[in-house]
Amino acid sequence: MEAEAVVKDWWLYHGTGEGTDRRARLETGSPPPWRDFTGSPDPGYAPPGCEGPAWERTRRRGEGYVPDEQEKDVVNTALHLRRPLLITGKPGVGKSTLAYSIASDLGLGPVLHWPITSRTVLRDGLYLYDAIGRLQEAGLEQLRRQPGPVGPAAPAATAGEAVPAPVPPPEPAHAPSISRYLRLGPLGTALLPQDRPRVLLVDEIDKSDIDLPGDLLTVFEDGGFVIPELARLAQEDPTVAIGTDDDPDACVHISQGRVQCRYFPVVVLTSNGERDFPPAFLRRCVRLHLEPPGPEKLALIVRRRLGVDVETGGEYQELVRDFIDRAGDGDLATDQLLNAIQLRLAGAWSAPGDRDRFLKTVMQHLTGPTA
Repeated sequence: MEAEAVVKDWWLYHGTGEGTDRRARLETGSPPPWRDFTGSPDPGYAPPGCEGPAWERTRRRGEGYVPDEQEKDVVNTALHLRRPLLITGKPGVGKSTLAYSIASDLGLGPVLHWPITSRTVLRDGLYLYDAIGRLQEAGLEQLRRQPGPVGPAAPAATAGEAVPAPVPPPEPAHAPSISRYLRLGPLGTALLPQDRPRVLLVDEIDKSDIDLPGDLLTVFEDGGFVIPELARLAQEDPTVAIGTDDDPDACVHISQGRVQCRYFPVVVLTSNGERDFPPAFLRRCVRLHLEPPGPEKLALIVRRRLGVDVETGGEYQELVRDFIDRAGDGDLATDQLLNAIQLRLAGAWSAPGDRDRFLKTVMQHLTGPTA
């Protein structure tokens, strides 16, 4: 179909050649001078590759996505410019899934996911610091170093026994290493210096506090950030190994408390359009608006996700038409159509009188008067 036929030479995402070749072009391509970063990778740190359960989840979700020509153009524009991709559209049109599609198509490893709520602040994405846990551990260490009872509280010697010598005072207690209580968040992990970019999904940024988009500007421009808790200790401990969002035991080395990317990550921000963003934020993003899929694209999605050829099955064609008709009265998500076809494949709701109740159950509107 047309959605699969168009391929352009400059595309990296869904471009010509094998995924490994296009990823190599992505890694070795010349960035704009203002997006060229200089972080030095930690030779002892290996980010997750294209294997394991996390990668399988990314691959399975991403392979079912069907991008059209406009989407490929915009995604590749963001890749070449090394800019965040801001995706808007109604709920259920595939905004989040596009991030997994990019990672799957180019073999960029598991997607890093940062879900946003109204309480989310920038530091939540950069790193986590368990200060209370560290203080508790320091207190326990102090108790462990306390001497046994001496003086009047010491047990008295019985006749014939030598008087026990006083216990010497303990060595000065030291706070436990800070590295055990620090861990990079999804944004911080994505900004680690690597030769291969990671894909970061910042999900539903329109639900954030009003300050978060502005707070992200400096990080997006600098391609890095400072962990103040490590920067304060840089004189005594210039390099500290901490965990990552992928693995708390990964132990990547952070020097002087600063994380600086080498290749800007593929940042995908999604928005359901619940709020507007400041112009300074918008001009630093490449924007893509996703429209609900039409009949041809829906047929492709069903074929890729469920292996069902809609064009050869009259019942499935009717379900696609029902989905499109019902979407005219309120928003529906594409996975609701997939759920309906999956139920039919399992033989569920097959009685002749079940059809209306079946459609109302699995294709219930997300918005509108009947939601």
